Order: sequence, then structure tokens, then C-alpha cells
Amino acid sequence: MNRLLTACLATGLLVLTGCKSINIATTKPTDTANMLAPMVEKRETLTATGYAVISVQNHRNPAQQRLMAIRASKLDAYRALTEQVYGQQIDATSTVADMTVTSDSFRAKVEGVIYGATLVSITPVGDDTYETTLSLDKSVVQDLRALYLGQITARGR
Repeated sequence: MNRLLTACLATGLLVLTGCKSINIATTKPTDTANMLAPMVEKRETLTATGYAVISVQNHRNPAQQRLMAIRASKLDAYRALTEQVYGQQIDATSTVADMTVTSDSFRAKVEGVIYGATLVSITPVGDDTYETTLSLDKSVVQDLRALYLGQITARGR
């Protein structure tokens, strides 16, 4: 048991020593732009798909439920595009007692502005789901990120 514990601790220390944190507050705007640039340049367009279930929509009229599901799937696709453009903020907390994880909690947050997205398709999937696909051109992604970085720089002044 002690050997296993020692091996786990040694592995954990090895992993942690390879980690590096980046302080955005002290990072120059040009450095931040350079960190984000490679992610944009890999693809000509970003594509995101959103889903929504018809039967869970809060309405008695089936036609209205379908329309609400279409709208919900479109919003889910926009959220997925926002994740790709700006990333996700993750807050995580773990509690350890007696070398055993007693609880883990995660919270994800996505925030940003998306414009210029193209509606690729709205498709029924099966009997109870809608799927919406959106795409965003690389040049629009670069504009959105430049706008975002300008806002971050303005807040820092």
C-alpha cells in the first residue's frame, strides 16, 4: 500500500512540475494575440452543431414545441461556436480527505459575441430532436478575437 501511495505521489509531482501558468494580467496584448493565433489558422471555417429535444419544450401545442426546439437547437449551436472562438472558463473544486477524493465540482462558463454565422442546416433527428449546424468564416473569427482582445486591453487601463 505504501509503495502504491509513494508511486502515486511521485507521479503527481512529476506531472505538476511540467505545468506552467500564464498570468494574463501581466501578458502583453501582442503575446496574448500570438497565443490565440494558431487556433484560428488551423481551419478555414468553424462549424458547430446544437441539439434540442422537442418533447421537453414547455408548451401544449406540438407545433409550438417543434418551433421552440428549433430555436433551442440554434442557441445551442451558437453556444458551441462561442466556445470555439473564445474558449470556456472552467472553475473546478476537489476535496480530498484521507488521500481520497470526497467531492468534485465543475462549473463551465462561456461568454462572447458571435456575428456573421451562417446557418448551414436545421434537421430533424429521429422523432424527437432537432439538430442545427452553423458555420463561421475564419476572417470573422479573427475580427471577433481582435474585438475581444481590444476590450480586455481597454479594461486593463
